[in-house]
Amino acid sequence: MMDLIGASGTGSGRPQGGPLLVAAGISKHFGGIAALTDVHFDLRPGEIHALMGENGAGKSTLMKILSGVYSDYAGRVELHGRTVEFASVRQAEAEGIAIIHQELNLVPELTVSDNIFLGREKRIAGLIVDRKAGRAAARELLKRLGIDLDPDARVGRLRVGEQQLVEIAKALSLSARILIMDEPTSALSPAECERLFRIVGQLARDGVAIVYISHRLDEVMHLADRVTVFRDGRHVLTKDIGELDQDRIISAMVGRALLAAHHAEGGTRGEVVLSVRDLTLRKPYRSGWRQVLHPVSFDLHAGEVLGIGGLLGSGRTEILEALFGSSVGQADGQIILRGEAVSIRSPRDARRLGLALVTEDRKTQGLHLQASITDNVALPLVGRLARFGVRSFARETALARDAVKSLGIRCGSVEQAAGTLSGGNQQKVVIGKWLGTRPRVLLLDEPTRGIDVGAKREIYDLIFRLARDEGLAIIVVSSELPELLLLSDRILVMSEGRQRGNVERADATEERIMQLAAPYGGKAAA
Repeated sequence: MMDLIGASGTGSGRPQGGPLLVAAGISKHFGGIAALTDVHFDLRPGEIHALMGENGAGKSTLMKILSGVYSDYAGRVELHGRTVEFASVRQAEAEGIAIIHQELNLVPELTVSDNIFLGREKRIAGLIVDRKAGRAAARELLKRLGIDLDPDARVGRLRVGEQQLVEIAKALSLSARILIMDEPTSALSPAECERLFRIVGQLARDGVAIVYISHRLDEVMHLADRVTVFRDGRHVLTKDIGELDQDRIISAMVGRALLAAHHAEGGTRGEVVLSVRDLTLRKPYRSGWRQVLHPVSFDLHAGEVLGIGGLLGSGRTEILEALFGSSVGQADGQIILRGEAVSIRSPRDARRLGLALVTEDRKTQGLHLQASITDNVALPLVGRLARFGVRSFARETALARDAVKSLGIRCGSVEQAAGTLSGGNQQKVVIGKWLGTRPRVLLLDEPTRGIDVGAKREIYDLIFRLARDEGLAIIVVSSELPELLLLSDRILVMSEGRQRGNVERADATEERIMQLAAPYGGKAAA
């Protein structure tokens, strides 16, 4: 995938000239907590400058200062050699700075074109919104991105990856000279990543300065001209990409060498816990019903990690949703748990039967961000923990403390709001919530999306421990092929809603998985 980009950087040579933007001595506090302490950062015209660090290192805080989200901070920001102070995002945009946030900032009820030009609608005589012109402009932007999306489609009906592409089109519509991209590929398929990389490279060659925040080291090594690393709210390192390797970046991020996680080899599979036979799914569309899952069959053993691979829209998530009873549409087929055929029509049915689903979007589907860790962890078990119909706060607190201890959740207390945790710790809370139900089958959809390398290692170790030591049957969906190969005992490969193959660990390579995942007009493999 990365070979399409070139050896390193934009492919046009190191950017020349002085800095376009300078952030000097920036400090920012939230209450009594220091998010940034005297950090420095500069950006050159036509440069792709990667900003890295663990969750909570201060990357997004600095970017929100530069883009006008936060105006209360110490230090100074210079743009084109003059000091600037942005009181709003609009002011930053007027100066040519656009940001694509990690958390999507779209209105689900509006169309793609309405979202792209929200607040900047094209008008006739300055009065009447010209929706036809807006659709045409949106169509041109989407064409530039190389994606086939209907400008009239409601954003709320798009998948997360498609919504991310709308965000990118929205930022490009601002004609920004500085583009801040916060984890832009976290929900994209490999093909969409390649498309984005080409666009990023072209923008840089056109003189656009790009701040690229990512946890994906391979992306950074191939895209970036320079790398800056923050740790614990402080500046640790800024180097040209040619002076760095992945190990040095990781060591700067976490303050120590980080050994790669290792999958236990030669494990013995236990009994078959889950059997799926001819699982199909139809979803309603404006023109009628559409088949999104064609017959899918597989077995899942105790202590096994079954990976599901494929491109965005291949049916990976739909398999998990159909198993958990949360899919929209008509699911058919046979589901057998420990030798007994079962009917799962709702998440309540699934939970009762011992299934748990960690969704790909923890912010909107996995957590109540304003609620405490205790409330989140106890949510599926409130009734079971209650005494005589009254919530038992003591039991709920004990459950949350057990989850914090066993999963290594870093927090001030179990009463801390989930939304104030780093991404990796939020993901652990979601997993802890479902592990509290003592599931037989754990379904994980993009379990490491948007979390740093240190937290990823901890999630990997947790998955291995749950499978190997506790015999849990686990299904993992991941868009990152190295992650899928690391975690999985077997990989079920999907393409356009069809099952293309079931690859054993010993035979699994990135090339083999991509061959099977590519769109294919023939019959699915057994």
